[in-house]
Amino acid sequence: MAMVAARQGCVAMIYPGAFNLTTGNLHWELLARSRAVDNQIFVAMCSPARDMNADYHAWGHTMLVDPMGLKLEEASHEESIIFANIDPELMKEARKNIPVTTQRRFDVYPDVANN
Repeated sequence: MAMVAARQGCVAMIYPGAFNLTTGNLHWELLARSRAVDNQIFVAMCSPARDMNADYHAWGHTMLVDPMGLKLEEASHEESIIFANIDPELMKEARKNIPVTTQRRFDVYPDVANN
C-alpha cells in the first residue's frame, strides 16, 4: 500500500497503532524508519498514550520520521501532541541521492502502482 501510494505521489503515510510494551520497544521505531526509507516518504506512527490502569498497555511514542529515516519528532509514552514541518524537498533530495524509485526493474518485476 505505501509503495503504491509513494509511486503515485504520496508525501506521507500515517499509521495508527497500539504496540504493547514488548513489541513497541523492539519494533515501533524500527518499522517507522524502515517504511520511511523503503518508500522515501514521511511516516507518522500514532499511538495511544500508555495507561497502566487500562487492560492493554500501549507503548506510546507517537513519532514522525523523514524519508531518510531520521526521527523529526517523538512523543514519550504519556499523552501529548507533536508537531513537525514536512518539507517535500527532503523527499526529492532523498530520491535524488538514493534513486530506488527509478532503478526498479519493471522488466523483471511488475509495477504494482499500475494495476
